[in-house]
Amino acid sequence: MSKGELEDKISKLLSRWEKDYLGRGSLVVKTDILRNMVIVVLKGVLTPAEKKLVVTQEGLMVIKRMRSDLVESGVDHLTSLVEEATSAKVTSFFTDISTRSGERVMVFMMDSSID
Repeated sequence: MSKGELEDKISKLLSRWEKDYLGRGSLVVKTDILRNMVIVVLKGVLTPAEKKLVVTQEGLMVIKRMRSDLVESGVDHLTSLVEEATSAKVTSFFTDISTRSGERVMVFMMDSSID
């Protein structure tokens, strides 16, 4: 499988995970593989109600905390999907969400180079 095909496969797996686990998916999912990192950018992750809440500092913090907790609660399944797709072990996982742009970034650090 080419690097582009693998990136596309991971994007589809994460999109499916979002729909199955979180109940709704992002509008756009783009994956890039760089050395031993799988970097995933998910666009359009906030619901219309969440967009209204993030106009205040308190609402912003609630949404960031809730979204972080939701992803962390499913991180074992999420990492296993990436491990199966890449045939490498996830050694670290990092994520954050921008409440301004409605984007989430996920970075999977792998135990070996993938590209």
